Amino acid sequence: MPLGLSFWELAIIFAVLLLLFGAKRLPEMGRSLGRGMREFKDAVTGKDDEPERPPTELTAPAPETTHPSSETERVSSSS
Repeated sequence: MPLGLSFWELAIIFAVLLLLFGAKRLPEMGRSLGRGMREFKDAVTGKDDEPERPPTELTAPAPETTHPSSETERVSSSS
């Protein structure tokens, strides 16, 4: 038996918990305990719920394009 407890000892513990917390509250407590244990295990092992994404490359914005004729006009007019 788990933790060296017999069937009757486990039955008495379960009956006391049922009287203290009620039938509706026990499943909620079990779910929250399981969720907490799972989150603790994931935190210890370093696992995340989100899959790892490859890093995105940062690119500079494309330079503005100018018409070659206006470029030559600026160069020729400033001389």
